[in-house]
Amino acid sequence: MAVEDLEQWIVDFSALIRKFPAGDFVHLFYPLLCIAVGGTILYFTHTDYWDKPKRYSVPPPKGADEVKILDNPTIKVSGTTAIQCYRPATGQFMGFVNPSTPAGIDRAIEQAAAAQEKWAKTTFAERRAVLRSMLQYVLDNQESICRVSSMDSGKTMTDAMLGEIMVTAEKLQWTIKHGEKALRPSRRPTNLLMAYKKNTVHYEPLGVVAALVSWNYPFHNLIGPIISAIFAGNGIVVKVSEQTCWSAAYYTNIARGALVAHGHDPQLVQSVVCWPQTASHLTSHPGISHLTFIGSRPVCHHVAASAAKALIPVVAELGGKDAAIILDSAEKDLGRIVEILMRGTFQASGQNCIGIERIIAAPGVYDKLVSMLEPRVKALRLGTDKDVGAMVSSASFDRFEALAADAVSRGARLLAGGKRYVHPEHPQGFYFTPTLLVDVTPDMAIANEECFGPIMTILRSPSPSAADLLALANAPDFGLGASVYGRDSDPILKEVVRGVRAGGVAVNDFAVFYAVQLPFGGVGGSGYGRFAGEEGLRGLCNPKSVCEDRAAWLGIRTAIPPPVRYPVRSQERGWKFTRGVVGLGYAITLREKAWALAELLGNS
Repeated sequence: MAVEDLEQWIVDFSALIRKFPAGDFVHLFYPLLCIAVGGTILYFTHTDYWDKPKRYSVPPPKGADEVKILDNPTIKVSGTTAIQCYRPATGQFMGFVNPSTPAGIDRAIEQAAAAQEKWAKTTFAERRAVLRSMLQYVLDNQESICRVSSMDSGKTMTDAMLGEIMVTAEKLQWTIKHGEKALRPSRRPTNLLMAYKKNTVHYEPLGVVAALVSWNYPFHNLIGPIISAIFAGNGIVVKVSEQTCWSAAYYTNIARGALVAHGHDPQLVQSVVCWPQTASHLTSHPGISHLTFIGSRPVCHHVAASAAKALIPVVAELGGKDAAIILDSAEKDLGRIVEILMRGTFQASGQNCIGIERIIAAPGVYDKLVSMLEPRVKALRLGTDKDVGAMVSSASFDRFEALAADAVSRGARLLAGGKRYVHPEHPQGFYFTPTLLVDVTPDMAIANEECFGPIMTILRSPSPSAADLLALANAPDFGLGASVYGRDSDPILKEVVRGVRAGGVAVNDFAVFYAVQLPFGGVGGSGYGRFAGEEGLRGLCNPKSVCEDRAAWLGIRTAIPPPVRYPVRSQERGWKFTRGVVGLGYAITLREKAWALAELLGNS
């Protein structure tokens, strides 16, 4: 029994015990203890467990030699094709990065392909060893990784720890523990006519895959696709955003360092950065077997059209307008829920694909919820060493202010924020005041457009019914994540969970489906396909169906019967014979099967 199988057995057994009356628990305690101890022993004697990770070092990115605050921080400057890098929180210049050319992209793909030929032959144990060393590096260098992310994207160290380190460590650990089970050849059932066959699905590497990732989590968004791709046996090219390309070489070398530490070719993993006009060279490249795209809907239209030229399959994650639905039965739990809503809305300055963008409250809790949230939002402080960090740029500030003003003109109340903020210590930094808009209605633009900023909006449901709550939650053309809060026994909670249109739902929590490696992705305008979990790993493979003889050693193999051998002697007899075959295999009643067998034998 594999470790993960025994772990699941213990979980299932524990759930079974909870169904027994309390008085019977004593009789079951001893076998449960035996299972737990046995599982622990098996876990610690598992073949891979005592393989210690190899420690290695990677130099951090180099900043500018002198502190220089840019007058107008922007990635594109006249006189050069290089990308200008700066700290969004302060406007400090950090250097230039040369963008990749089509020829450079060609070289990256060729190098990854050459390395992948050998890597595809590695065992799962060898791949786990690489990931285990990578995990060790992440744990040993948490502060450095977070600091670089904070410098490149503007987020606070705490937000970096949650959004960069924790989720990456989870993805590494999950893949180490459960990845092989997901990609192990899968036995499939047969049927009566093919009872002499055994059927298996093998998950084979695709070759070189690519990922085009967004800037909001520069470490996790780059490393996440690498983890899945290389464990599935692929090489990978990651196109990082121009907004956060300063950190990309350092983060890429973290993955490459783990490969080198175990004697593998680091060219298996490649990262590139380029201007938009060059990106289509990657997205339509015949050397790419699969694309993962994380970004906006308008850009995805171009990516999907480009990929279609080479028939490259695409998984698209296009953000969301995630709803947090607060039922009346959640009233006694509002103190805890408010803390979750604050974190879910303002983490990473709201630049979070599964951030809470709409709070939909039932009428019985609406006013109390507003009164609890207003002082909390007003108390938030701006700065990378405070509560809410900088945004990656000021590109959305005009849009944010216009959305807030439009909502107010239509009857919403602006209780906090709604405008850009000039930081007294960092006037060139990109900050937007944490915003609270209440009495928002579904006809307002802010209720339908993804903000991707530190903006909390609250909508009042006309009634506590599931129908009215769902009408608000499902109104926009988005469906990435959602969360529902209420008493566990509340039938409305179960109805809302079933009815909400989303790729993932957290019950009485926020976005935890991503923290446990469930398949991640959306529906509708939020994209299609899934990454993470078993489905994500298998999506990076060719699922090869293999059908073999079960007892070839006994000479039991397919033989073409005389009535259907070419040349066919009699079409009428051949047709009746094949009708008998179909009836024998698929007729519903025994009587019909018997008639089919008689027809088959009569025309043999």
